[in-house]
Amino acid sequence: MSYIYFNPNPSELSVGDCVIRAISKITAQSWEKTYIELMLQGYMMSDLPSANRVWNEYLLRLGFTRKFIPDTCPNCYTVRQFCQDFPVGEYILATGAHVIAVINGNYYDSWDSGNEIPMYYYER
Repeated sequence: MSYIYFNPNPSELSVGDCVIRAISKITAQSWEKTYIELMLQGYMMSDLPSANRVWNEYLLRLGFTRKFIPDTCPNCYTVRQFCQDFPVGEYILATGAHVIAVINGNYYDSWDSGNEIPMYYYER
């Protein structure tokens, strides 16, 4: 279980597109296709593609279910601990300000976000 660098952004940018990067990894789609699909979802909902409600609806349409992290230790349960607790499966973690792809206990991101505190997650 470890951090694996992942940044499919064609311009190698890594700010503001974490939702697109994470969903791109989980769905095995290109960054461009994911961006366009989220943009269309946002257009249908009259909101931005990075808005939580937009990508939430997108993931639900793809068959993901949303679950909340128990609030037993709201400031100490990290992405790394989530990966240890969920060593099998595909997940999208949301911290409130960041989104991370987790596959079989490894987390994929453009920076090591292992100390971030997830609030909820999507499971496929």
